[in-house]
Amino acid sequence: MKKLILLSFIACALGVSAQTDPVGASQNDTAGKERAKRRMPWITSRPDVHDPVIAKGEDGRFYIFATGMRVGVMSSADLKEWKFEPSALKETPAWAMDTVPGYRGHTWAPDISRHNGLWHLYYSCSTFGKNGSAIGLAVNKTLDPKSPDFGWVDKGMVIASHKGKDNWNAIDPNLIVDKKGRPYLTFGSFWDGIQLVELSKKDYKTPVSEPRTISRRFARKFTVDNIEFTKEGDNVIEAGPNAVEAPFIYKHGKYYYLFVSFDFCCRGENSTYKTVYGRSKKITGPYVDKEGKRMDEGGGTFLFGPDEKFFGIGHNAAFEHDGQTYFISHAYEKESNGRAKLFIRPINFDKKGWIVTE
Repeated sequence: MKKLILLSFIACALGVSAQTDPVGASQNDTAGKERAKRRMPWITSRPDVHDPVIAKGEDGRFYIFATGMRVGVMSSADLKEWKFEPSALKETPAWAMDTVPGYRGHTWAPDISRHNGLWHLYYSCSTFGKNGSAIGLAVNKTLDPKSPDFGWVDKGMVIASHKGKDNWNAIDPNLIVDKKGRPYLTFGSFWDGIQLVELSKKDYKTPVSEPRTISRRFARKFTVDNIEFTKEGDNVIEAGPNAVEAPFIYKHGKYYYLFVSFDFCCRGENSTYKTVYGRSKKITGPYVDKEGKRMDEGGGTFLFGPDEKFFGIGHNAAFEHDGQTYFISHAYEKESNGRAKLFIRPINFDKKGWIVTE
């Protein structure tokens, strides 16, 4: 879940937003020492980032939107060298501060896609370890900051979750549109797992269905009352044992592919994030993994995770460029003592439609 940390883009020499150290989740002395240990120079080819999504703008540049103050932004001409751009939102949304106690602009896990002539930027407003959260929407005619048409317009709240009432968490949004033009928003973190809700075709904002669970770690549901919270001091570390979040649905061929992240982000060298996936011929599921197990019953085929270079790899998106599908996420790099680094890799599909990474 997102993640206290998470990066916020800090001001750099260019005078634009950059990220704070991505490991500040527990906000205690130990975390402070860990942050100090991980401070390293900015590397344009391996930038720090959390929860990235990507789109190609009208100016030919690639734009990453990520967790940060009012949504962090980076751009690149070649997917290799990156530079910071100003935050997407000029001001912290007042509606979000009124709706989410403790939210002050550090905005999590955005999603970007273009529909009906507008770029749609969904974003998360929350605080670590709580499900009093909300998802907002901003729109823009272009991603080119030099265009006279450029300018993000905030459209307000899409959906919110409430502590003690909802058994889901309104963070980590991702929009997917079916072949009939019906928009769906998937989202979620811990609690009862990954949710899917249909939105209105008119505004891509108003829910027209109740949320339904499409992925969880276990075959049983958790209620608000029976979740046990693990704490370090006064800091909530996990919202129960259902450690799944960061959904992303990607259409390829006849299948919708649902990616989710298992286990824990945001702990630097102790991060255990791993990305798994399943697929379905319907957006609404059920999504099943390679072994035939439903993702709403704990299924998920491993894709990327801890290896010789990274402590954990997760919170991904997928995009296509020049006929090649790419996986993009953040990865906790061993070489930099667990800093969250940009991770982009090509992925392909075998004859049966399953993902291959080599």
